[in-house]
Amino acid sequence: MAVRKDEAGECAKLIRTLGHIAAWPLVVKVPVLVAGLMVTVAFTISQVVLWRFMQDQENNLTLLTSAYADGLSAVILPAMVQGNVWEVFDALDRARNRYAGVEPRYAIVELPNGRILAASDPLRFPAHTVVPNELHSWFGTKDGLRINADLGRAWLSRGLFVDTFPVGRLLAEIDIADLLHARREILLTLVLVNGCLTLAFALGGYFVLKRMLQPFGVLTRHMEQIRDGCVEAIPDDGRMRVASEFSKLFDRFNAMARALNERQILQSQLADQEKYVMLGRLASGMAHEVNNPLGGMLNAIDTIQAHGNDPAVLNKSLDFLKRGLAGIRNVARAALVTYKGGADPGVLTPSDLDDLPLLVQHEAGARKLRLDWQNRISKPLLIDGAAIRQITLNLLLNACAASPLGGRVTVAGWCCDGTLRIAVTDEGSCLPPEMATLLDQAAPATGRMQENKGLGLWMSGHLIRRLGGRAKVEYPGVGTRVVVSVPIASEQVRHAAE
Repeated sequence: MAVRKDEAGECAKLIRTLGHIAAWPLVVKVPVLVAGLMVTVAFTISQVVLWRFMQDQENNLTLLTSAYADGLSAVILPAMVQGNVWEVFDALDRARNRYAGVEPRYAIVELPNGRILAASDPLRFPAHTVVPNELHSWFGTKDGLRINADLGRAWLSRGLFVDTFPVGRLLAEIDIADLLHARREILLTLVLVNGCLTLAFALGGYFVLKRMLQPFGVLTRHMEQIRDGCVEAIPDDGRMRVASEFSKLFDRFNAMARALNERQILQSQLADQEKYVMLGRLASGMAHEVNNPLGGMLNAIDTIQAHGNDPAVLNKSLDFLKRGLAGIRNVARAALVTYKGGADPGVLTPSDLDDLPLLVQHEAGARKLRLDWQNRISKPLLIDGAAIRQITLNLLLNACAASPLGGRVTVAGWCCDGTLRIAVTDEGSCLPPEMATLLDQAAPATGRMQENKGLGLWMSGHLIRRLGGRAKVEYPGVGTRVVVSVPIASEQVRHAAE
């Protein structure tokens, strides 16, 4: 069980490592991949070259030692037949430096009975003594050359025959330190050359790829400018320095940038147009709300002129004039607060919502609508009051326009868990989904805007997003319900902003 946990932990570490590598930028991953491939190829080639070199060395050493054994055998066989130990020793001693490439550390002539006839090192291997068992393990029992690279030694064994009759064996230990030194030099050369090539290819790949990816950097910077609200085309001099593929990509980006600029201009024009349309509607409503009390006030003045001597009629007419002027003042104040902002635009007071019905009285009265006003906000809130008024007014005007004659429009405002919620409900036809999406779109749909439809919803959605809130469209069965949720700032946040 513990082993499985360890394996799972290792797999998790490997997955995390691969995830980190996948997150590397392309300008790093490609050179690293090239370097890895170069290391793999270089290692494989080095192993093949080194193995081939070792085979050639061993073959050459085999040929040289065979020539050494052949020449020495031809000299010592007559002396062995005669039993002349000194002549055999002299032949072994003279053969030490005679053969280039063969450096025997010692040579022994072994008799068939296992005793030494003569040796090039008589102090170490005296004549007529038994050959040590250690040598038998090195030389073996068969003729040939045995190489041990770890010890830097090679052991040559050659049978000696006279007319196919065995008269002994020639045993020689060869020093192969020079061969091993040549191997190490070859290996070091391969490592250095392959390492330099790998580093050169990795660095070259890095700089070449960095150069190739420069157009992506230019494109990324311009895309980030679009995110920040600044749409700027790529200059022509930047397009001339890149390949044709990137030039085509830049052309498409510039076409998109031009389209975005044209769209922004069109949106600005449509927004101004919608403002004028809304201003006209409100001006018409205000004119109606002002003209109604003005007519009554003129009648009151005529009454005063005709019956001013009657105190009761005079007081009643003056009271009517006072109420009419107060109504005109309230309508004018509501319009000013909506379009110029209150004393503190960062604070929403209960009265900021309570006077909105005055701005839609004409619209509601023309359609005989009933306004159900449920303002449950009891204290000032740290929130942009002007923006909330504009959002509520836009939704209220849309609800009035969508409601049938004699219908009811409900507006409710309350606070819950540090969030201000405004709900506007009508009894008209359901808001189409494509219109409801305008509350969530960063830019209005141009086709809809050309029909002067939905810009009020889009402007409300823009203000809601600016305040960090969200809007939810519900269909309770009859009509549409739009719920706006906007976070309320704390005192600490407001003081920090100030």
